[in-house]
Amino acid sequence: MESPRILPAARRYWNDHALRSGAFAATSDLLTLLWEFLLDSAPARLKTRFGDADYDWDYRVNTTSGAVGWRDRLLGAFHSPYQPTEPALFHEMMAALQEHASANLAEFTFVDLGSGKGRALLLASDYPFRQIIGIELLPNLDAIAKQNIAAYKGETQRCFNVESICADATAFQYPDGALLIYLFNPFPESGLRRALEHLLQVLRQRQHPRPAYVLYHNPQLEHVIAGNGRFSKIAGTHQYSIFAVHAG
Repeated sequence: MESPRILPAARRYWNDHALRSGAFAATSDLLTLLWEFLLDSAPARLKTRFGDADYDWDYRVNTTSGAVGWRDRLLGAFHSPYQPTEPALFHEMMAALQEHASANLAEFTFVDLGSGKGRALLLASDYPFRQIIGIELLPNLDAIAKQNIAAYKGETQRCFNVESICADATAFQYPDGALLIYLFNPFPESGLRRALEHLLQVLRQRQHPRPAYVLYHNPQLEHVIAGNGRFSKIAGTHQYSIFAVHAG
């Protein structure tokens, strides 16, 4: 898949914000984003981007945001900046899902929309999913995720059917069977709405209903999901929300 380009991404960012808040506010938001990007690119900020480096050291993988190139970081800023999932929080979210949903994970495919370097895919492999799929728009991050999947050796790994796909997460053709959709705030509002509608369309195409859940980490746009009558919140904290999907 061809890598997204910066100018079209900036135009889409401006258009999305202009539709919500007007041209002046959209221009102000764009200039603020670019200024914050420049500040974040300063050498003094580099250390903060490495974040949870202990995980990478333990498993000999590359999943922090510190080594992401400037072009991919800027493209990410127009969509959602890449951030790796914190392991302890991921396991907390999975425990909440298993407590509040009648989900036999062996029947589920775990799908991470906007999977970046694949940290969440590696964490998910500690659970007995039927398969694990990451969808990443940026080819460079997808290539790193593939390398991480190949290099990962975890003593607690229970799913070995793990892959990363370079594709548009708002148009991905989901596999058959039960689904757990993982979101780490990967889209602007317009992209999230497209992704949700596409998911519902795919689920409606099947003759037999199948369970589907959305696990939303850092739910800054929770109102978009909560406002759609096909999603009902079953658990959550200020750090995450879990929704059951009712597509019929």
